[in-house]
Amino acid sequence: MASMDAINPSAIETPCVKICVVDPETQLCIGCGRTRVEIARWIGLSPDERHKIVLDLPERLATLTQRKTRRGGRAGRVARTS
Repeated sequence: MASMDAINPSAIETPCVKICVVDPETQLCIGCGRTRVEIARWIGLSPDERHKIVLDLPERLATLTQRKTRRGGRAGRVARTS
């Protein structure tokens, strides 16, 4: 295994979309769909391990968005005034 000094973090692909908020109910990041543990370990994971996680992300995100309802934006303001 390479030392951490030999790893170039910018060269490691990541699903991060810079929306780093963990849903308290599912414990998944609402931006990328990873768990806190997966995010913390990402740099140390092998390419195969990262690939397996990435394959699961679309389903996780779809499930996450199906369970949540949006309360902001115009629809939220209209609902509050009605």
